[in-house]
Amino acid sequence: MTDRFGGFDPHAHPHDHAAERRLPTVDEAIHPGHARAHADVWLSDVSVGYGDRVALEHVDVAIEAGSLLAVVGPNGAGKSTLLKLMAGLLRPWHGRIEVLGAPPGREARRIAYVPQAELVDWQFPVTVADVVMMGRYPALGPLRRPGAEDRRAVTEALEQVGMDGHASTQIGALSGGQRRRVFLARALAAEPDLFLLDEPVTGVDATTQEDLMDILEAQTRRGKTVVATTHDLACAAQRFQRVLAINRTVIAHGPSSLVLDPAVLTRTYGGHLLVLEGRAILMDDAHHHDEPAPGEHHFHTEREANP
Repeated sequence: MTDRFGGFDPHAHPHDHAAERRLPTVDEAIHPGHARAHADVWLSDVSVGYGDRVALEHVDVAIEAGSLLAVVGPNGAGKSTLLKLMAGLLRPWHGRIEVLGAPPGREARRIAYVPQAELVDWQFPVTVADVVMMGRYPALGPLRRPGAEDRRAVTEALEQVGMDGHASTQIGALSGGQRRRVFLARALAAEPDLFLLDEPVTGVDATTQEDLMDILEAQTRRGKTVVATTHDLACAAQRFQRVLAINRTVIAHGPSSLVLDPAVLTRTYGGHLLVLEGRAILMDDAHHHDEPAPGEHHFHTEREANP
C-alpha cells in the first residue's frame, strides 16, 4: 500500500529493521551534523534492553534545545527506557548518546528526571517541602546544607504548581494529582536545562493537566528542553510542539500534528489501533510502563499500594 509517506506495508512485522520501518518526516532533510550540533539530546544507532530482551534498537534522534517534545507509542514500546538512557540510568548495548554536549550522566546536575513510578514510601514522614528540596541536593553536594537560595527555589517551585499551601503536608496524605504537582515542583526547584518526564499528566484531572502543561510550556519559552512520555494523543497534538513516535525504534519524528496522521498511528500502534468511520481509536493501557530494572519497587497511590 502506498501513501504520501513514500510507501509501506501496514502489516509488516513491528520488529523489522529500523530503516525499513521508519516513516519519512520533515526531519530527514536536516543534515545529521547540523542536528547534532544544535541538539540537547542526540542518539545515533542506539540499541538497549534488559537481560537478553531488546527494548530499543537502532534509534536515531536529535532533540533541539527549547523543544517541548512528546514521546508516544504503545505499551512496551520503549518510552520509559528512552528516558532512562537520556538520564544515564541505562547504558546502551550499541550506539552513541550525547546529553547536553556530554556522555549521559556527565551533566546530571543540569537534568531533572521524574520517573513514572516514584521510588517513594508514601508512609515515610517526609513533607512536601522536603520532597521538593531534594531537587536541590545534586547542586548542594554532600557537605552543604540548604541555604536561602535553596529555600527560595523550593518556595517558587511550589507556587508555580499551586502547592505552596501544602508545604508542611506529609507526602502520603496527598492525592495522585497533587503528588504529580509536587514531583514536578521538585524538578523545577533543580532549575535544570533538561526535563525528562515519564507520564507527567497521566491519571490527573483536566485542570491539573492544563496547569502542568502551562508550566512546561513556560519552561521551553525560557530555553529549557522538555521531553515527556504520554499516552494522551490529544494532549500530544494540542499542547506539545513536537512528537517522537516510537515502537522499539523511531517511527516518526516531527511536528506534533504527526500524531493525527493515520499512517503514523498505524505504524506506531499496529493492532492497538482501531479505525472506525475514518477515526482512529487507541486501545491501550495508559498505566503500563516499561520493564523496571531488577530490584526496582514502585509505589503509586494508596489505592494501588494497598488494594
